[in-house]
Formats: sequence, C-alpha cells, structure tokens
Amino acid sequence: MLIQNAKIVPVDIPDIERGYIRTAGDKITALGPMSEAPQPDGSEPVIDGTGLTVYPGFVDIHCHVGMWEDSLGQEGNDVNETTDPCTPHLRGIDGLNPYERPYLEAREGGVTSIVTGPGSANAIGGQMAAVKTMGATVDRMIIQAPIAMKMALGENPKMSYGTRDRAPMTRMATAGIIREQLMKTRRYIEDLEAGKHPAFDMKCEALIPVLKRELPVHIHCHRADDICTAIRLSKEFDLDTVLIHCTEGYKVTDQILEAGYPAVIGPIVFDRSKPELRDMRLFGAGRVDAAGVPMAICTDHPVIPIQYLPLTAGLAVRGGMDYRHALEAITLRAAKIARIDGRVGSLTPGKDADLVLCEGDPFEVYMQPKQVYISGEPVIR
Repeated sequence: MLIQNAKIVPVDIPDIERGYIRTAGDKITALGPMSEAPQPDGSEPVIDGTGLTVYPGFVDIHCHVGMWEDSLGQEGNDVNETTDPCTPHLRGIDGLNPYERPYLEAREGGVTSIVTGPGSANAIGGQMAAVKTMGATVDRMIIQAPIAMKMALGENPKMSYGTRDRAPMTRMATAGIIREQLMKTRRYIEDLEAGKHPAFDMKCEALIPVLKRELPVHIHCHRADDICTAIRLSKEFDLDTVLIHCTEGYKVTDQILEAGYPAVIGPIVFDRSKPELRDMRLFGAGRVDAAGVPMAICTDHPVIPIQYLPLTAGLAVRGGMDYRHALEAITLRAAKIARIDGRVGSLTPGKDADLVLCEGDPFEVYMQPKQVYISGEPVIR
C-alpha cells in the first residue's frame, strides 16, 4: 500500500511533517517527504493520510498476555507453575492462548508486538517469547522464542512458597535457588565439554544458552535491594540481564549505570498492593531515563491492560519524562532491549509493516488509533 499526505514519525530519524510511506507484502519499502513521493503503481491500495500521523506499532517488552486469561480465574491461569520454584525448562509459548480477548484489545490500542511468558512466582520461571498480537496460532505469531529467561526476586516467590512452608521463604533462599541452579548448569557444561556425558538434565539444558550469554535474563525486581541483588547475581555469573519493573530504580541509578544493564519500568500507575511497591512514584521512569539508563516502559498486563501501553507512556511524561524518550520507550528502545529491533520498533525500510495511524496524540486518554496494520495487514480500520 501507499500512504500519502500523513505526518510520519519513524522514531529512528526526524519526523516528516507531510510525507508518504510505502509497503509491499509484510515489509516497509520506502518513506519520505511528499516532494519525493512515488506515483502509485496502479495495483496497490492508496490511502490519503491527511490529518493522520503514522507511528511504528507499539512494543510492550514485558507482559503476560495469553498466559493469564481474563474472566477465567484458575482455569485461565497458565502464568505460574507453582509446584517447583525452579522451572527454566518451561516455555511460555506452550501456555499462550492467542484467542484471548486482550490480543484484540492490544491491536485496537496500537500494540503490535509483545514479550510475554511466565510470571514471577518462581525464582526461575521459564522462557519468555516475543510475538505479534495477531495470528491464528502461536507458531505463526512468533518473532523470536525464546527471547529471554525469566527470573524473579522479592516478595512474589516468598509469598508463593513461604506461605506453604516451602522454600523460598526468604530473599536469601530465592537468590540461593537461582545461584544453585546456575552452578549446577555451569558444572553440567563443564562435564559436557570434558566428554563426561552427564545424565540428561532438562533444567540445565534450558540454562546453557543463559550461561553462554546467548539468551538474555529478565529479572523481576521492584525494590532497590532486589535490584542490587539482581545486579550481584548477574555479575557473578556474567549474565546478559534486563532489570524488569525496577520500581525503585530511581533510588539506585548509579548502581544500574555502573552495571550497564537496561531497565524496564512498569507498571507505572496502579494500586500499591504489596510492600515492595510502597515507594512507587510517577516520576520513577523519568528519573531513571534522565540518569542515562537505557530503559523502556511496560504494562505488566494484566496489571495494566495491554491496550493502555501508550497511556502509560503519557503518564510517565506527566511524571517528568521527556516526551520523545517516552515514545521511544514503547517503540524503538523497547525493541532494542528485547533484541527484536531488526524487525520492529521504527518505520524503517526493510522492517515489518507494523503501522499505527492516529488522529491526535497517542498518549492522550481519549485517543483511539484510526487504523492499525500488522505485517502489512489491516487489523482495525
């Protein structure tokens, strides 16, 4: 298709006040000012974008869409396997339901790519996946799977197991479980490389790419001390880490910067439902960003419904975050941190034709995209 006369916000280059964007199949092929616009070839749909702004599809780098189904209670809860606090061998794609209603709501809100998977009940929860929000089967929605190994610190593992008099009951035990399994995997790798043929261990097999830095680790950590524990563990095992939630990250920006790990901030506004959220502040994302930490914004759906990702970014701006940085935090920055920026996150020739056409600012509470395309296909119009 060929969209003409629209404002184009590529994100990776300056905005084009009146321009065009062309797609072929599932890819963007060209964009630029209208003075350089090509003539329609006669076979492609032509869309007049007058009054509209074209953004790249929004990217939520941390959520549980399809894993924790709404309206179903336990029947729809496939997000946490709470029979074992260490489950690195579990794959999010095996629990993901692509027919859950929030996928439709994500598309309606302009969210076209997500990272979804296991929750935070386990010290090591399993494998996250990056998927598009449109598709009849999970296998046809995958951008990359696995995309990361999920780990968790803080209150969630404690509450999930400690209340049943099982480990972990303390933050020490949570870190200890992670450390023990990584040490086992390190020994497992050494035995394999020495030709000792150790007994097959599926948990160790799943963690081999983690210790070889082939698979990033996404560590759930809200409180400042948990953030520092995540950094400590990551340095100890040379992990390729992303700090997820990072609610009190604004308290320890120096440590995060020194460690060199990116942060994913969110959810930004919701009930302080547990002690580790006591110091959640609207200014948190902006302060982490202003400190120079590479960061993105997430919803943690279902905590904040997935369709409100742009609104969440707008609230970060209200809390003091730079507007342009907030836009990048749900587009190109999110894609870069997730390592999927070769396909999504900006309007760049060669990338997927994921487009959001808005009449107004996507951060405004009353804004609804006029048209959304995923891989060149209209999903709302």
